[in-house]
Amino acid sequence: MMKRASSCMFSLALACGGGGGETTTDAGSTSTDATGTTTETGTSTEPGTSTETGTTDTSTSTAPTSTSDPTTTGTPPTGTSTDATTTDATTTTSTTTGAIDPPMSLEDVVDGELELIADGHMFTEGPIWSPDGYLLYSDIPANTIFRWSEGEQASAFINPSGNSNGLAFDLEGRLLAAEHGGRRISRRVIGEQNAETLAGEFEGQSLNSPNDIAVRSDGTIYFTDPPYGIQPNQQELDFQGVFRIDPQGQLSLIADDFDRPNGIVLAPDESLLYVADTNAEHVRVFDVQADGNAVGGQVFVDLQSDQPGNPDGMAVDAFGDLFVSGGGGVRVVTPAGELLGTIQVPEQVTNCKFGDPDGKALFITAQARVYRIRLKVQGAGA
Repeated sequence: MMKRASSCMFSLALACGGGGGETTTDAGSTSTDATGTTTETGTSTEPGTSTETGTTDTSTSTAPTSTSDPTTTGTPPTGTSTDATTTDATTTTSTTTGAIDPPMSLEDVVDGELELIADGHMFTEGPIWSPDGYLLYSDIPANTIFRWSEGEQASAFINPSGNSNGLAFDLEGRLLAAEHGGRRISRRVIGEQNAETLAGEFEGQSLNSPNDIAVRSDGTIYFTDPPYGIQPNQQELDFQGVFRIDPQGQLSLIADDFDRPNGIVLAPDESLLYVADTNAEHVRVFDVQADGNAVGGQVFVDLQSDQPGNPDGMAVDAFGDLFVSGGGGVRVVTPAGELLGTIQVPEQVTNCKFGDPDGKALFITAQARVYRIRLKVQGAGA
């Protein structure tokens, strides 16, 4: 096995957005009837924003736009297009993924230009690719889940969304959402407005504001629960946890010693569970047992950076490489904990997930914008 190259920087845009972390939402009241229908009232968001309670058809997006020269410093002009091809990469083609096996440098990972596919949002999060060929993502303060597909502008898909953050699909293709406003993990059939609550309390106390979700192939759901979406006086739990919902619907606590648990993702073989701790600026790793419980939780990689954004949402490729939001873009980390480099993004990145029909694109949410970049590697399970 060849040793992977030392870390490098792949500059797609060196100008980075300012600070700021997750959106803080003052959760309003929610009520759920016997059928799982949730009604939201009085939800408010960060200063200067307000949520809506009707269905909106407003598009806040742009056609795909290529941006930035990988050799250029400073902010590129809008609409500029460059060739993001890199050189000096030693490659061995994989017969299964069409990519090198495994990536040894960032040049072995990136295969295209950073494209702007949506703009004009308030604060984007939670990208997820549907098997039906479209992207969903959250705009938390707008209280809306948006849908984007090739050749079309993004448009409102679900509103109100419970100020959703992270999104995922369960084994039956139903949409799971980590709701800030609802303070719950919800599940709904695509096309239906009503959602049922899978988890909203732990030992009689309301969850903080569920943030991100990972789903195991047996139906186990893992999620993080920091307090970004609530005010300090609304917090009932005295910790910020990582939780598991087993296939029978039972909620259990995996860990309660995080500062700000955030992004969460499983290794391709589901033997490991990675969790980003935003304030601690590292990613921790748990061993996943046969029954779905996760144990351990030692630090996997430290990701301190002087660039905007601490570790946030994550994705994993078929080789087990982690793609970690923050630090000026998306950091790529090998299964051995080596930093291959950073895919730089002009704004602070909040989350990323693999998508496109072949699974070889990374969709990146970054404050008011959503980007796509084509890669040489596939997402796990693609």
